[in-house]
This record gives sequence, C-alpha cells and structure tokens, in this order.
Amino acid sequence: MSTMRTPHDFFVSRVREAAPSPTLAVSDRARQLKEEGVDVIDLGGGDPDFITPEHIRQAAINAMNAGETHYVASAGTAAIRKAIAQKLLDDNGISVNPAKGILVTPGGKAALFQAIMAFVEPGVDVMILEPAWVSYTPMVELAGGRAVHVGLNPDESFAITRELLDEHVTPESRILLLNSPNNPTGRVATSEELSIVADFAQEHDLLVFTDEMYEKIIYDKNTHTSIATLPDMAARTLTFNGLSKAYAMTGWRLGYVAGPDAFIDKISTIHSHSVTCATSFAQAGGVAAYTGPQEIIQEMVSAWDRRRKLVTEGVNRIKGLRVQTIEGAFYAFVDGRETVMDAVTLSKTLLDDAAVAVVPGTAFGDAGEGHFRLSFATSDAVLETSLERIGKLLGTRD
Repeated sequence: MSTMRTPHDFFVSRVREAAPSPTLAVSDRARQLKEEGVDVIDLGGGDPDFITPEHIRQAAINAMNAGETHYVASAGTAAIRKAIAQKLLDDNGISVNPAKGILVTPGGKAALFQAIMAFVEPGVDVMILEPAWVSYTPMVELAGGRAVHVGLNPDESFAITRELLDEHVTPESRILLLNSPNNPTGRVATSEELSIVADFAQEHDLLVFTDEMYEKIIYDKNTHTSIATLPDMAARTLTFNGLSKAYAMTGWRLGYVAGPDAFIDKISTIHSHSVTCATSFAQAGGVAAYTGPQEIIQEMVSAWDRRRKLVTEGVNRIKGLRVQTIEGAFYAFVDGRETVMDAVTLSKTLLDDAAVAVVPGTAFGDAGEGHFRLSFATSDAVLETSLERIGKLLGTRD
C-alpha cells in the first residue's frame, strides 16, 4: 500500500518559510469581523478611494471595443513604452530607450519580483532600508537571497546615514533597495541622503533598485529626485514605478521597470515565461494616463494633504501616540512607544477594542517596533470616526 507525503512536505523550503502579506492579513481580518457584524474601520490598506479618471477608463473601453483584447508585445505596447519613456524624461530627467530599456508588468510588484528573480540567488545579499514595504524581504527570500535589514532610527526621523550603511554592508551585498517617498514612514529622501546612497553604491559596486511608486504624492516643499539622475548612477540603477497610486489605478495592475538595456533584457526573459504580458487594454488606459490631463493628480493630492493634516493633528492629541511630519505617500506611521505596548499588541488592541484596523509597525521590519501604520486614503468622515474611537480608548492629552 502506497503512502503519500502531507501537502506541507511537498512544498519547498522557500515557500514553507514565506509569511503571507501582513497588510492583506489585516484587511482579511477586518473583512471577517465585518461579516460577523462588527463595525470595523479598515485603515490597513493602500488603495486610493478615488475612481480612476474617466478619460483613462474610456481609453481602455475604446481599446476593448476596437478588438484590442489579445496578446501584445511581452515588454509592453510600443505606445505605452513611448509614453513611459517621455514621462521619465520630462518628470525625472531619466533617459531610457523605449524599445529596450522599459518592461511593462502587471503591477509594480511584478516588476520588482521579476527583477529580484533575475539578480538574486543563494549567496546574494540585498540591503533593505527599514521600515520598508512588507513584500521586499519575502521577494528576496523567495529568490534564495538574504535580506540585510538596515534599521533606520525613528528618533532621527528615519534618516539614511552613511554610518548605518557601512555597519550593514557585507562582502555578499549586491543590491540596495531604496523607496522614496517611503511606505510606511512617509519620508522623502533628501538630496544629501540620495548622495550618501549613490556614493556608497559606487564604492561597494552595488546596484540600486529604487521604488518610486509614490513620487507624485508629496507635500509641502518636499521634492522627489530619482537617484538614477545622480552622477554615474544610471548604469547601476533600476527604477520601478507604476500607475496604481498617482492615477488611482490599483486594480488595473500596471507597472514597469526602467534601466540599462542589458538589465531589462534579462528581466524580460523571466517576464515572458511567467506572465507573458500586461493586460492589453489596461495598457491603452496607461497611455491615456501619461499623455492626458494631469490635473486629477493634484486634486487627489490636495485631498490627501487635507487628510494628512487631519490625521496628524488628531493622532498627536491622543495619549501615547505621536506622528512625525508626513512628507509623502498617504500613510501615517504612528509612534505608540509611549503606550508601552509592542507593535502587535497595540494594533490588536485597536482592532479588538476600538474596531480600527491598522498594520503593526513590525510588519515593515524591526525598526517599526512600537509603531503602526494607518492609511488616510479614505474619507475625512471615516478618519474622524477612527480618531474618535482611538482617542476614546487611549484617552486624549490635556
């Protein structure tokens, strides 16, 4: 009589050891509680609450009605690659070959994953500045590499310093992963910090993967600079971006990676064997987004700016909580260390006792201990109610 291994035994170690997305786990738990009748407010996700602009939706509809529902070039249609190349030149000062230097993917996450698969294997270390987006480390580990966690100091506004980089570099370090504006902290890297990263990368012969998904969502007098534009950095930088956040197109799954032709060529091999191509008619919408009116972005950013101020003022009135100035993106990374609760306990308490779902800071690395992330990509009324609930639970400052 034959025997069969358990399902768990069939999985390889990289899958057995991979943790699910903490942000999706929070949303799933909030959804479950709602189904049980609990009036939960979910501030865990990162989905803009605006509908995709009408002209973008119409472009996709027109493409479908014209029969553009088939495979397209694996790297992306010529039209969207041309639009992305022009956008990179106009907005970022980055010059790439639209035919060979851009790969269009189903979401920015796919671009990052495919690039990591192309450059990371056992014996390769990837330096990740933390707090960092929850998927960076699992991507590196799924590729067989080692994530080196460079914990930034919350008491120094999560600043990037040369001392921290020097402390964490290893002989196996091959890539440094940068994200600005940052998810979850809302920090925008300064010109000094970018110069530190660039000098460090050149001295240690590292590639820089720069995730610039939130580049358009920026406040006050802060400015975004692409590190690929710094001297001698274009040849060692891959720039990742997409349309999800700035154009409220999360469900369209449309992103890209841009950089040296030789790098894109090898990433494209993985792309062609995994997803074939990004959705054809979604790419028509992407062309409309990049070549059409841009005022909608500022309208959304103005709304998020208003909510940013509402959240900052509200959080800083609650006992035990503080939030630093939010410079970009639409998240508040709330410091709850004064509550003397660890990040997981604090987040669980807010969900169980205030019915407000947030993401524990440690989901973004050990540097997030004592913190939680809340998204203000939702209505003013929902945010006000959330702050009232948390304030009632923890109390307010005199």
